[in-house]
Amino acid sequence: MILCTECYIRKENQILMLYRNKKEKDINKGKYIGIGGKFEPGESPEECLLREIKEEAGVTLTDYRFRGIVTFVMLDGSSDPIYMFVYMADGFTGEMTACDEGELHWVDTDKILTLNLWEGDKLFWRWLLEDDRFFSAKFVYNGDILVEHRETFY
Repeated sequence: MILCTECYIRKENQILMLYRNKKEKDINKGKYIGIGGKFEPGESPEECLLREIKEEAGVTLTDYRFRGIVTFVMLDGSSDPIYMFVYMADGFTGEMTACDEGELHWVDTDKILTLNLWEGDKLFWRWLLEDDRFFSAKFVYNGDILVEHRETFY
């Protein structure tokens, strides 16, 4: 089991996205994702979130909100089940730095769904942008193909 966070930082009508292209063995290689990463022992979701944002983007979040939990299951065995805590952020301090896992890009909100995203990410993007409720979702993949999904809103 893998615990991780993922955050989407919003600035006006743009979202900061990470294009994963720097690590050879990377389940996300070639895809756009939010910023985040795996928990360190003893960390809370918020501690993980703040540490990962600082490490990957060089900024400190000042305004963020927990939006949902996503469970990823990979039928091909390429990963243990992943439990991802999803956040949206509207405020930060500091200057953006280069990321050693990929390239950071500010992307217009209306262009997000045109990027190379996981199919499940395309679903929860609509929830993040169009629905204010908390969500819990499960995405089951066989390779890059989404074969099953369920979601609940609160």
